Amino acid sequence: MEVKQLRVIIIDDEKRIRSSIKNILKLHYPNAEVVAEAEDIVSAEEAIRDNKPDVVLLDIKMPGGTGIDLVKNISLINFKIIFITAFDSYAIQAIKLSALDYLLKPVIPDELVSALNKACEQINSEQEKGKLSVLNHNTSGSYKGRKIILKTQSEDHIIEENEIVRCEADRNYTTFILYKKKEIVVSKNLKEYEEMLDPKIFFRPHNSHLVNIHFIEKIQKKGNGILLMKDSSEVPISARKHAEVMDILSRIS
Repeated sequence: MEVKQLRVIIIDDEKRIRSSIKNILKLHYPNAEVVAEAEDIVSAEEAIRDNKPDVVLLDIKMPGGTGIDLVKNISLINFKIIFITAFDSYAIQAIKLSALDYLLKPVIPDELVSALNKACEQINSEQEKGKLSVLNHNTSGSYKGRKIILKTQSEDHIIEENEIVRCEADRNYTTFILYKKKEIVVSKNLKEYEEMLDPKIFFRPHNSHLVNIHFIEKIQKKGNGILLMKDSSEVPISARKHAEVMDILSRIS
């Protein structure tokens, strides 16, 4: 199968990072042509406008703004964005909620190659536009009403965080139970979503369950306790989590 030639722009304020990425591409992905580089938001916008890339490798923190600011500034995004960042919990959380691709610095060759192979299938796709829309929504300055993308084999589901009643683990899968009785099963473990969702709203009363505090109806004092949810479901409280759950419930009651 013929591999698509990719027009790539590298946007990072550190020259050594740009050089490192170029060397990785030269050695491990010869079908990538670096058509431009940029070190700040202004030069990045110009490079994108003038070079019509297939893929933009985009740093998060740069002079004059962030990579997320750049995404908001561009009216038509018909290329694939792969974020590249040092650890930044806020930025990574926003990117994960949007189901967008990112790589951590220092960039590992195999991870970059994998991301570029994936990019070939996603350039200018409707799913990618939906992901960027969610990213823009979640970084608009308001923490209330965030959205999350749940990827299944058939489609990407864009849902409001406050629609989630609870999540239930089943080995490497997680079932999302939404307010209107809808269920969505995704092939990621519960721990990943525990790290993504708002910790002020979601907590884990049991190893297999993550619940939204706003959907707790009451607690049934049986054994270690059972949470009775507003959708009539019941969530057990583990012995290990009992004291923590009681403390959380006392603060929200």
